[in-house]
Amino acid sequence: MITIKSAREIEKMRESGAVLAGVHLGLRKIIKPGISSWEIEEFANKYIEEHGARPSEKGFEGYKYATCVSVNDEVAHAIPRKNLILKNGDIVKVDMTVNLDGFESDSCWAYAVGTISDDAKRLMAVTKKALYLGIDQAVVGNRIGDIGHAIQDYVETQNHMGDVRELIGHGIGPTMHEQPNVPHYGEAGHGLRLREGMTITIEPMVNLGTWEIASKPTADKTWEYYVTADGSLSCQYEHTLVITKDGSKILTSQDPEFDAKYL
Repeated sequence: MITIKSAREIEKMRESGAVLAGVHLGLRKIIKPGISSWEIEEFANKYIEEHGARPSEKGFEGYKYATCVSVNDEVAHAIPRKNLILKNGDIVKVDMTVNLDGFESDSCWAYAVGTISDDAKRLMAVTKKALYLGIDQAVVGNRIGDIGHAIQDYVETQNHMGDVRELIGHGIGPTMHEQPNVPHYGEAGHGLRLREGMTITIEPMVNLGTWEIASKPTADKTWEYYVTADGSLSCQYEHTLVITKDGSKILTSQDPEFDAKYL
């Protein structure tokens, strides 16, 4: 079921999103060569709880952690690990959800570890722009396919990278994953028509090589995550947003200046 949010609900989701954005801003200061991905988990968990919120990924469908921490060819859903030490040149993606007073937000951000390659820089730039091209299409009267088409055309046709198909955005609030599904590929003018008050995530995952991915078990076989099928680098950015009569409004913004037109 698709829920249309009231002004009060949107404001509460914005407050939740501000906590989540605060985690990402803090991670910019601690992510560097030599730390473990477990230190990312510890920071996020502590920050969220100290701000009166709850890391809602923890316990969701058996997941044990506040964050998903995916490095290099890991596309999504990788767990934080004490023995995974970040090294110069890595790309690390940190995805999490926050529940504040019953209101959800969801955002993933990518971080360069030390000095990264030109290919990695380009991958990060293309993925971030793809996110915002999708956000620009999330307006009243457009369709879900308009979001996916804008992302796919930019990623694959213009930049010859892989636009992941299997993992997609979604509606959000009051629970973490709701209708509608929001693919990052598609045909313009097709799909569900967007309405004022809908809250969704847009979260393109872009691979330097093929768009195809493969599942991979953790060492203890208790969880599966996703890697690129060809071992190439992968990147992801994600925002939670609300569709308004004045365009898309980002609820997980980290940068009021960069996101000024979306606030």
